[in-house]
Amino acid sequence: DSQQPSLIWSYLRRSALVSQIDCSLSASHVGNPVFTEYQASVFGNVRLVVRDCPVWDIFDSDWYTSSSLIGGADIIVVKYSVNEKTSFQELKDSYVPMIKKALNHCSVPVIISAIGARKNVPCTCPLCTLDRRSCVTTAEGVQLAKELGAAYLELHTLNDFYIQKYFGGVLEYFIIQSLNQKSSEKMKKRKKTQKCHRVQPPQLEQPEKMPILKGEASHYDADLHNLLCCCQCADVAFYPEDLSTVVEAHKVILCSVSHLFMLLFKVKSPADICDASIMRTAQSLFTVEAEAAFPLAPRGIPPCVPLERVVVKDSAFCSCLPDILHFIYSGAFQWERLEEDIKKKLKDPEKTENVLEKVKCVLKTPGKLNTIKDCRSQQMKRLYNTSLRLFFNTPVLADVIFKIQDATVPAHRAVLVARCEVMAAMFNGNYLEANSVLVPVYGVSKDTFLSFLEYLYTDSCCPAGILQAMSLLICAEMYQVMRLQHICELYIITQLQNMPSRELASTSLSIVSLLKKAKFHNSDCLSTWLLHFIATNYLIFSQKPEFQDLSVEERSFVEMHRWPSNLYLKQLADYRNYIHSQKCHCTVM
Repeated sequence: DSQQPSLIWSYLRRSALVSQIDCSLSASHVGNPVFTEYQASVFGNVRLVVRDCPVWDIFDSDWYTSSSLIGGADIIVVKYSVNEKTSFQELKDSYVPMIKKALNHCSVPVIISAIGARKNVPCTCPLCTLDRRSCVTTAEGVQLAKELGAAYLELHTLNDFYIQKYFGGVLEYFIIQSLNQKSSEKMKKRKKTQKCHRVQPPQLEQPEKMPILKGEASHYDADLHNLLCCCQCADVAFYPEDLSTVVEAHKVILCSVSHLFMLLFKVKSPADICDASIMRTAQSLFTVEAEAAFPLAPRGIPPCVPLERVVVKDSAFCSCLPDILHFIYSGAFQWERLEEDIKKKLKDPEKTENVLEKVKCVLKTPGKLNTIKDCRSQQMKRLYNTSLRLFFNTPVLADVIFKIQDATVPAHRAVLVARCEVMAAMFNGNYLEANSVLVPVYGVSKDTFLSFLEYLYTDSCCPAGILQAMSLLICAEMYQVMRLQHICELYIITQLQNMPSRELASTSLSIVSLLKKAKFHNSDCLSTWLLHFIATNYLIFSQKPEFQDLSVEERSFVEMHRWPSNLYLKQLADYRNYIHSQKCHCTVM
């Protein structure tokens, strides 16, 4: 009764225990039980002998005996605890090479068994970087299995369900293969005139390939560049000193890339800017004037978004301002092109150099030097795709407030219009929202809508789970943001693919419900993939009550593409009946 349950004991039952063999192979292990021997019968009358070796150090102390045992085995099971990272690393670094060496001259199937429920499981999202050292991840176990050419299993707990359904099924499959091999060797020794009428094991066909989900390339830079071209929701106008021309822009975009514009539009105070050169440049380049001193802007703008008028004192800089704004709005990654445009326009090397230096100062980060080398080598890539995060869910420069679930969420029309065509029509058409500051939102939770806005501002999202990803997908379909919809589809597919079979069998998440929602919200790629996923895991889903919720058409598709097929299961049953009628034995280490 003092013996703790083990993987083999749980599978064969305690009655199979024969003896514990003390190690006489090495003086360092005398008196310690190194091999525990089990004997049992499987498939009716196939004798199974198991030697369980929990002490890995025997490989170091007596390599000859260990290699002989490995070479004489029909099957090798390598087991480790998923919560013992140090032991797993020692196994991988020290003992796996020895197993490879022992198997160099023979072909023995290997089963890698990861045992235990993980504690402090790290997030599998590729955008998260949590501590991955607390337990052995599935990816590490799979990689170890690839190195050994082994079958990989995860056993959440040592109970009848997991041992018999998962470990037992795979072990018995290799026993069948071993019996087949032994029978084949015996048949070769018989006379050539005798014919073998042995029943061959059925071949399990591969499941159908899952549909490939095609993603959509980011058009973040193009969206903001188009915003400058149409100047919808512009809230600042730049004028030369003679008030002859006007160039419109958006404060939130300018402030997201430049502390100088933050200072100019009072997002930051002089005390917040620890770089005197930025303040000097702002005073020498721009002046914010009273609204009455200027003519009306050429394009009308809603009364809730008044234009702020700024005079550009430097005439050369002002003449190049459209090119500079195009450079900023397009992601600021074509510095050489900006240089060429300014050279062609000014045709004066001294003025060109002066304007370029002022551009560098405008885009300068306080306390850091901006050199031509920095601009060209790093190409000042995507200045605002992360900087716009500073203005996400903040009232600073906000000109619209969404009311959702008795809460308010501030936002900026310029970003919304640039990134979402539905909102562009909403704020520019004959809708009530066009001239309203407070905009109600229905049918979406606050957390989902915040995730949606975060994508619009940053071009990235990281859902907390499959259900939140589906809610975000529905919101993206509502506002016709197709790329976000594809990202959510890919996230859901990735999470389901990484879900072990045991978790898929026990989860309360309804895959059929996800399928219904995907179809209802026109997510054709995801709905097609989910149908294939249900068919590929037919034995799991066919036992769930939700399977009855499939439509007649969906059920027909699943039955047609199910894996494994009915034919294979029938052949497997016939083969097992045949094995029960034979007198063979198999040795497992």
